[in-house]
Amino acid sequence: MNLPNKVTIVEVGPRDGLQNEPVPIATETKLAMIAKLVEAGVTHIEATSFVHPQAIPQLADAAEVANQLPQHPNVIYSALVPNERGLDRALECGIKRIALFTAASDSFTKININMTVDESIKVFKPIVKRALSAGVTVRGYVSTCFVCPYEGPINEQRVLEVAKQLLDLGVDEVSISDTIGAAVPTDVTRTVSHLLGSIPLETIALHFHDTYGCGLANVYAGLQLGVTTYDSSAGGLGGCPYAPGASGNLATEDLVYMLDGMGIDTGISLDRIVEAADIIAKVLNKPLHSRQWQRIRSQCQA
Repeated sequence: MNLPNKVTIVEVGPRDGLQNEPVPIATETKLAMIAKLVEAGVTHIEATSFVHPQAIPQLADAAEVANQLPQHPNVIYSALVPNERGLDRALECGIKRIALFTAASDSFTKININMTVDESIKVFKPIVKRALSAGVTVRGYVSTCFVCPYEGPINEQRVLEVAKQLLDLGVDEVSISDTIGAAVPTDVTRTVSHLLGSIPLETIALHFHDTYGCGLANVYAGLQLGVTTYDSSAGGLGGCPYAPGASGNLATEDLVYMLDGMGIDTGISLDRIVEAADIIAKVLNKPLHSRQWQRIRSQCQA
C-alpha cells in the first residue's frame, strides 16, 4: 500500500475547538495553548475567528489573540473570516492566511450564516480578491460534505461543485468536512475519489469530527487516496452550535499517535500536544474526549 511519508496537521483547536465552549477562556490562556502548540511542532494553527462578538462570544478577543501570537518562522497562523469587515480586522492584525466557510447543504448555510451556498460564494468573491491582493492566502471550508443534520446524506457531486467554485475564486485549499461526524470510511473513499477526478490532490484537506468514533478510520481512508492534510483539535475539543449532535473534532494527539505508529511523519510531539490540551482542560474542569489525553493523564495519576 502506497501511503504518504509525511502529513500536515492543521490545528483548529484555538478556533473550532473553543468556539462552542460556554466557559469563558481568558486571552492569556488561549495564547498559552497556542505557544505550547508551537513548541509541539505544529506549523499550521487556526488561531481565532473575526466573527461578530455577539455571534461567538468565546472569540470576542480575536484581535487581542492575533496581535500577540508567538512568532516563529515555520508557523502559519490563520483566522476564519465571515465577511469583508472580518477581513478588515484580520488585515489590521497582520494575519497572512484566512479561512472562509460555506457548506454543501443550503439548509446548513441558511441556519449558520443566513445565506444559501451560492449566496455565500458571491459574498466570498470580493473577500478573496482583496485578500490575495494584500498577499494573504485563502483556505475554504466546505461543511456537511457527507451528512447534513437537516438534509441527510450529501451527494458527492454537490461537494465537487462547491469545492470547484471556491478554487475558481482563488482559494488554494478546500477542507472537506464531516461536520457532524457521521461519515464512515466508504463515504470518504467515494466522495474524495469523485473530487480527485476534477480537482488536484494537493488542494484537498480533510476535517473529521469523532461523534461516532470513526475519525481515525476516516483519516486512514483519506491516506489511502493520497490526502496529506488533516484538520484536528488538541484534546478533541470542538463542536458546532449549528450542527445538532456534533461532538468534538478528531483529537490531534490521537491522530499523531496513529500516524507515528504508521511511520508517517508529522513533526509533532505527542506529549507536548497533550500539554496544550491540559491548559484548556484545567479551565473547563472536565475530562477531554481525546483517548491519548485520557491514557496519558491516567498514567500520571496512577
